[in-house]
Amino acid sequence: MENKGSDEVEKLKTKFLSVWHNVKYSWALKPKTSFSRNSPVLLLGKCYHFKAEDDDSPTEACYEAFDEDFIMGNVEAFRKDFTSRVWLTYREDFPLLPGSTLTSDCGWGCMLRAGQMMLAQALILHFLGREWTWSEALTLQPLDTETWTTTAAKRLVASLEASLQGSPRPSDQGSSAIPQTQGTGSAEEADAHLKETYHRSVVSWFGDTSSAQLGLHRLVRLGLTMGKQAGDWYGPAIVAHILKRAVEEAMDPALAGITAYVSQDCTVYSADVLDSHRAPKAGQASAERSDASLSTQNSQPAPASPLPDSRAVIILIPVRLGGEKTNPEYFEFAKSILSLEYCIGIIGGKPKQACYFVGFQDDSLIYMDPHYCQSFVDVSTSDFPLQSYHCPSPKKMPFSKMDPSCTIGFYSRSVQDYERISQELSKVLQPTAKDKYPAFTFVQGHGKDYELLAGLTPEKREWPFIRDPKRTVTTAGDFVLL
Repeated sequence: MENKGSDEVEKLKTKFLSVWHNVKYSWALKPKTSFSRNSPVLLLGKCYHFKAEDDDSPTEACYEAFDEDFIMGNVEAFRKDFTSRVWLTYREDFPLLPGSTLTSDCGWGCMLRAGQMMLAQALILHFLGREWTWSEALTLQPLDTETWTTTAAKRLVASLEASLQGSPRPSDQGSSAIPQTQGTGSAEEADAHLKETYHRSVVSWFGDTSSAQLGLHRLVRLGLTMGKQAGDWYGPAIVAHILKRAVEEAMDPALAGITAYVSQDCTVYSADVLDSHRAPKAGQASAERSDASLSTQNSQPAPASPLPDSRAVIILIPVRLGGEKTNPEYFEFAKSILSLEYCIGIIGGKPKQACYFVGFQDDSLIYMDPHYCQSFVDVSTSDFPLQSYHCPSPKKMPFSKMDPSCTIGFYSRSVQDYERISQELSKVLQPTAKDKYPAFTFVQGHGKDYELLAGLTPEKREWPFIRDPKRTVTTAGDFVLL
């Protein structure tokens, strides 16, 4: 009886905590983001200029993001590009998470959501390419105060009633869905239909159900094997390893042509990455057979897989850009990274508040914010609504406020692609007199066979990711402090 009573108390606590988080993350609103007209904006390798050629306005002029009256430069192109990125946020009312009684990730799952967004960008590059944009992107309206507060108020009442009655609360999810184009009257229409099918497939892999290949339930289950539980705080380094496992163990045949690699001690071992490009997934054939029924449930044709000896690799590099605070010397490095089209972004944020960095302007980072609670969407239907998976409102944050712990991601399509990427990044990472320590480095060979101190110059021995037993090094978590 005592156990039953304590279980009921815990369930009630969980419900009221969920209510509080739903209110907190539905009402939190900030003013519109301002962008300078005179400075270029970089978004995952794409450069946008907001100033028209004949505009002679002062340099300090700015505008509110996506103001309808502001039609200068290629603002619309930036808006469409940003909105086309997959946005994954807190959700509520989904099935119970593994090993818990939680039906929402509000208040704790932001780093997992940020990791999902970075992974989604890699898949968009893989299946659709960097030039792709969603055809409906410009139809989304910016999230305004009236809409959010009205929705939040309704959620509050429904949540309190459901908590007291012990019943699931109703979903406020809109019923409007974007139907898939059935006609293939022309090659252009057929291509658009195929791309939209890929887009919908990518989003469905991040659904909030246990069967979703890369969904929150799958990530939480993998986290359990690493000592993390639903409701715990996840750092960017452990999320990188969880994402790697999730991609490797994904059973959808469409994901057979892509895998993931996580660097060791801020070092990318090229031989390991090349092996990942070339080697087929272990047990892939059996995985495809076991998942055949899962693939048909969505009634969506899966994108074709490449040859088994040629896979794309998602390269994830956990780093620490400073000690207790981010070292400002690394901002130029962050700018260089986000200026590359094969960069899939950076997951990090403020202390205990994760976000997904996708670009910059001047000394501010542009990011996508997962801290907004939305209702569960059933992605198993063929026409599930896509609107809540795209954000029309970018946010900015000064680089000085960024937490030093983060994970950087890159997408490498082939062995030749990786050779080019490693050469280009090595130039970006070259230490200077002002910046003595690179954020990470590339090394030839395999990580398991590499003798860290063999053949290194005295200068390289001072790099913080080299474990020299003769030195005493101060560390914090998974990283060496710079």
